[in-house]
Amino acid sequence: MLRKKWEIKNKINQQTAKTYPDMDQVLKQLLFNREIKSKEEINDFLFADYSKNAHDPFLFRDMEASIDLLIKHIKNQSVIFIYGDYDADGVTSTALLYNLLSILKAQLKYYIPDRVSEGYGLNMEAIDYMIKEGVCLVVTVDNGIRNKNEVEYLKKNGVDVIITDHHQAPNTKDEYPDCLTINPAIPEETYPFKYLSGVGVALKFASALISKTKLDKSSKNILLDSLFEFSAIGTVADCVSLLGENRLIVKKGLELLSVSRKPGIVKLVEISNIKNADKLDAWNIGFQLAPRINAAGRMDHANTAFKLLISKNEDEASDLAKKLNHYNQMRQVSSEEIFLEVEKQLDAKDFLLSAFYNDSSVINEPWNEGIVGLVAGRITEKYYKPCMVITKTEEGYKGSCRSIPEFNIAKALEKNSDYLEKFGGHPLACGFSLNENNLSMFLEQMERCARDELSGKDLCPKIDIDMELSFSQINIELIFKIKKLEPFGQCNPKPIFVSKNAVILDKISMGIEGQHLKLVLKQGNSSLIRAIGFGQTEKWKDIKSGDNIDIVYHLDINEFNGKKESQLLILDILKNAS
Repeated sequence: MLRKKWEIKNKINQQTAKTYPDMDQVLKQLLFNREIKSKEEINDFLFADYSKNAHDPFLFRDMEASIDLLIKHIKNQSVIFIYGDYDADGVTSTALLYNLLSILKAQLKYYIPDRVSEGYGLNMEAIDYMIKEGVCLVVTVDNGIRNKNEVEYLKKNGVDVIITDHHQAPNTKDEYPDCLTINPAIPEETYPFKYLSGVGVALKFASALISKTKLDKSSKNILLDSLFEFSAIGTVADCVSLLGENRLIVKKGLELLSVSRKPGIVKLVEISNIKNADKLDAWNIGFQLAPRINAAGRMDHANTAFKLLISKNEDEASDLAKKLNHYNQMRQVSSEEIFLEVEKQLDAKDFLLSAFYNDSSVINEPWNEGIVGLVAGRITEKYYKPCMVITKTEEGYKGSCRSIPEFNIAKALEKNSDYLEKFGGHPLACGFSLNENNLSMFLEQMERCARDELSGKDLCPKIDIDMELSFSQINIELIFKIKKLEPFGQCNPKPIFVSKNAVILDKISMGIEGQHLKLVLKQGNSSLIRAIGFGQTEKWKDIKSGDNIDIVYHLDINEFNGKKESQLLILDILKNAS
């Protein structure tokens, strides 16, 4: 087990602490840790309101022209294709625009490429299909901004194109597609918030269109509100920052998700066995809803997830939700099988761990392209090193990368792009394809990049701890104050605390197989407090009653028989010397 390095954040300075003299000290420290310091920043964060704080969508350079073009095609009853992507961000983006444009009576079709046979982004076969279907306008969502040749081909065939996206742009403007583009991540973009998800960009596009309709204000607001459920799911699923405008989107979306009447979402929540369905949070999206949506594209085709999200029929939605649940179960089994195979190939001495499917594999067919990214993520989490997992295809090889903050794997791919046919992604997660003849040299050069960047660095996973608490500070009232910081996610993580010199009074194994751990703790003269470690009995088998420990945890509320009490959710433990 990798030992984690604990890093406690700096204490709030006195000047900042005076900003809100009556605010709880713990809450002030947590806001300070998130670089939310001024009165205005604190007010905007704690009282986040999309209707008051969201940016005008027409601040995007190309928004006015894009909406004018879209309205022209709607009025002319031209065939409009929404070209989506197969992950949860792409599927929710597609569903959002499809939902809106259907209401506005557009001549509408959609296309989501198959993850395995087509891959990411626009492709020529899909374009030819859309042209056969009479397409006049293609609106892409969450498909990147590297399809210059494909956009040129569309335009040569008389098709207008609007790209809506949030991925990093190519290095030079010469590589940009020549079309209207809504993407906050483009360096020259004037839109003030740069970290929208794909569905966040789709929401801004939709809100601009709604503002141009002849509906009254109330109807416009109702129409816009109907889109936030999609936006919240996709934004959380894509692991973008949950500060700024994304916080506004997810906060509002969660409120509407919890009372959703959309049959597809209702049935998805039901099949996910969510206990707090009337009060959903970002965790429910990230670990229960989004994996099922993603499973469709990984195990079969994302169209199943899309059809569920737009379904208006309860029976149809129920059947589709069951399908997604089945795909998710298949995904879990397949992921474990591939993980075990990949581990056998790894060389612990490498700075960049890599494995590729070959004929010696125990699994009879190439590793599922939709699974290799999940496996790479598990390897990176376990060993705290960047990882590439590569599978064989009819055309060559396709791979997924996951990385650590110390190594920007997107830059490494860019540096070695001569070996690749296609690539894209973010600093911590990328995908690529390459010819079999280039595989060996590509692996060698990527390892060299990692070695040059990481050699001499102390690579160990870190736990960023917000602050130290004594048990006497912990109570239900404090936990409810902390809940004001929700929704938690990227850049606004669930607060992590440490308490030192706690004594274990009792150690209990729970669950059918005794896999869960419960500790009864006391610190000095404090009241007793319980700490829970789900699936952690084996991990902490060497600690026992009477031991003195330091413990890192999330705060939580345990509710049983109508009674609420504070509890700790164990993240890490350090046994102190006797």
